[in-house]
Amino acid sequence: MSKAAPAKKPAATAPPPGCSLDINDPQVQKAAIRIQASYRGHRSRKELRETGPPRVLEPLKDVVLIEGSAAKLTCRISAFPDPFIRWSKDGKELRDGPKYRYIFEDPDVVALVVRDGELADLGQYSINVTNPFGQCSDSARILVEVPAKIQKGPDNTKARKGATVTLTAAIMGEPAPNVGWTKDGKDIEEDDRRGRGAAAKAGPGAGAWAGWGPENPREWDEGGEPGGKEQRWLRSRAREARKLTRGPAPSPRRVYFEIGSTNTTLTIRRATPQDSGKYEVYVENSLGMDQSFARVDVA
Repeated sequence: MSKAAPAKKPAATAPPPGCSLDINDPQVQKAAIRIQASYRGHRSRKELRETGPPRVLEPLKDVVLIEGSAAKLTCRISAFPDPFIRWSKDGKELRDGPKYRYIFEDPDVVALVVRDGELADLGQYSINVTNPFGQCSDSARILVEVPAKIQKGPDNTKARKGATVTLTAAIMGEPAPNVGWTKDGKDIEEDDRRGRGAAAKAGPGAGAWAGWGPENPREWDEGGEPGGKEQRWLRSRAREARKLTRGPAPSPRRVYFEIGSTNTTLTIRRATPQDSGKYEVYVENSLGMDQSFARVDVA
């Protein structure tokens, strides 16, 4: 019995005239990848149709934004039909435009790009996803880092002997910068007198006792004689605290500086010709430093 002849393989179909397709061509391979991704996206959307309301699959994460650069908040969601996306900052809606860009990355990734970073971009950002079946939301913070800088330096100043001189500089930076002042290269001390009055020396609650106690002991009983050991003890404690808080105030420094959230001020009290000179203010944080100078002349 003779064996059947093996089946012949069909001959390869030649490409149409004028068309040559090389599967090893990188462009052909990229096109194939896009087709496969599109098919996977189609399958993913078909499956998501069964899930109903939108869901957050991968939440937003906090992002650090360097001044002048861009930051991107990314969130992976599931939603079918296609949802309505709304981004907001600290409760205020952000419009898609040059500053804020809405990005849609198929099949289920959405993002917000914040451009030209500045300190004002610091805050909490939220995404709200809505479709006919419901809604979901998520939030994250953008933390802004700004190199320390002096936005406006102190002005050159001329003053008469005995006057009070103030030099002020507008400053900024995140993290909050260290601030210092010098005169002719020598450091000037910061004002540390806040919260160090006589009431603090009187012990805990001394300020409260001073406010409590009456000037006249008869005030305890609406004009009558004070009565009871407890009242006499309260009256004596109040009188003691009042004496402490009425002590001589500490002598303020003649030259000192203070630091606010957006400025720093150097104060020279009872200026003398010896206070004339070159004053420098400097700021510094982990991202950078800045300095400015001013001349003071006292005559």
